Amino acid sequence: MKVLIAGAGRLGAQIAQVLAAARNEVTLIDADDDRLAELEGRIPVRLVAGDACEPSLLEDAGALTADLVIATTGDDEDNLVISLLAKRQFSVPRVAARVNDAENAWLFDERWGVDASVPAATPLISLIEEATGATDTVALLRLSKAGVDVIETVITPQSRTSGRPLGDVRLPEGTVVATIVRDGQPTVPDPSTPLRPGDELLLVSHTATEQEIHAAFQ
Repeated sequence: MKVLIAGAGRLGAQIAQVLAAARNEVTLIDADDDRLAELEGRIPVRLVAGDACEPSLLEDAGALTADLVIATTGDDEDNLVISLLAKRQFSVPRVAARVNDAENAWLFDERWGVDASVPAATPLISLIEEATGATDTVALLRLSKAGVDVIETVITPQSRTSGRPLGDVRLPEGTVVATIVRDGQPTVPDPSTPLRPGDELLLVSHTATEQEIHAAFQ
């Protein structure tokens, strides 16, 4: 799947990381050169500098052949413009947009080219489900058709890894933690991060089963 993501803030970067890890072709667009410089080399995506509200930039970024456009900027007006351009000018099959201000939610519909509108507080996994059109988590976990799975596990008070640093957990071979969603906010994984009850982990693996992942953490 070819994906364009407008907005390289924390949310946009985390979505890009998860979708790229599942071997989708991802392009991340942002007008902030410094923000893109921070992401350079950290995630396997194409980075494009510029204003995604400009049709010429969207075209150069690959909108004509995109399967999915996700607008995740912090400005609702920009997200609506990006969505409308993606749908009306470039005929992108699926368009998802983040709603920053709940009072603007009524605008985010098919009139503005939005197939899936997602409130800002929506957990990462739910946002990706909405954006990709998956109807449940199982469908999301099978995004990749090349033998890579994105697997979810949740830390509970009974989990033996609760309170331990992420780096202490022995993961199955070929498995990495893509992101940790804590209190509805995605965070960049760090080996020193202590795991807490309620943490939602998204892992990418070439070989491990869901049972093996759960066993490592539970």
